[in-house]
Amino acid sequence: MKNTIYMLASETNRQMNSFIVTTEEGGVIVIDGGWADDADKLIRKLREITGQDKPHVDGWFFTHAHDDHISAFNKITAEDKGELSFDKVYYNFPSTQFFDNFEPTEAHALKKFYNNLPKFADRICIVYQSDKYEVKGAKFEYLYTADPNYQFNCINNSTSVFRMTLGGKTVLFLGDLGVDAGKKLLSLHGKGLKSDIVQMAHHGQNGVDFDVYEAIAPDTCLWCTPDWLWNNDAGLGYNTHCFKTIEVQGWMEKLGVKEHYVTKDGDQIIQI
Repeated sequence: MKNTIYMLASETNRQMNSFIVTTEEGGVIVIDGGWADDADKLIRKLREITGQDKPHVDGWFFTHAHDDHISAFNKITAEDKGELSFDKVYYNFPSTQFFDNFEPTEAHALKKFYNNLPKFADRICIVYQSDKYEVKGAKFEYLYTADPNYQFNCINNSTSVFRMTLGGKTVLFLGDLGVDAGKKLLSLHGKGLKSDIVQMAHHGQNGVDFDVYEAIAPDTCLWCTPDWLWNNDAGLGYNTHCFKTIEVQGWMEKLGVKEHYVTKDGDQIIQI
């Protein structure tokens, strides 16, 4: 297999993150996975990409515990139909008690994850800032993991930020990292954030500030962003909603980024 990133669009036309990565060494990696409604598509795409009836995932990496990132995995593990297998699950999630205290309406997906955990407890890897891993030629370095001091927007700010190096290129996954945690990320790494490709924080709006992207200085942006969010359309036309997507597009123009992959256009394939 070639070094390739597949960025999947949701079956529901909602925002979500779902990536499949293949490596020249034959590795298959999943990052997040999307909503529960996206589980069947994820399995189908893994079958297409691997040519296997029962695909095998060498590493499954999670950014954070929101529905649109972990619920496909929750569904797959809850139903346990044996449709795929996986070696390791990499994550750093705060406790359900932390979410119940600070963002209780958003804790349900995490609770489902922990309820299913006994089914894959022998395959978990709890990650921490500065950890490094290699999965069949893809190298992962963790630049930030959850800080309990961030109690506002706490699930997004608990995003694990990691940089993947593959085929000589660097890809920075920001998940849904918020402004506050973004400031810490920048203070920790500064210009060391420089990466060739960046997954846009929080689907390209209301995530990290401009100065974080300025430090990353990407050549390519990955937008897990459906059409209504890309256009900030409340149903009344272009830029009629409250989202900041148009502003962030302007930031990328200011930085001179010319290559954009956006799930509003369907599934995207990025050859490394």
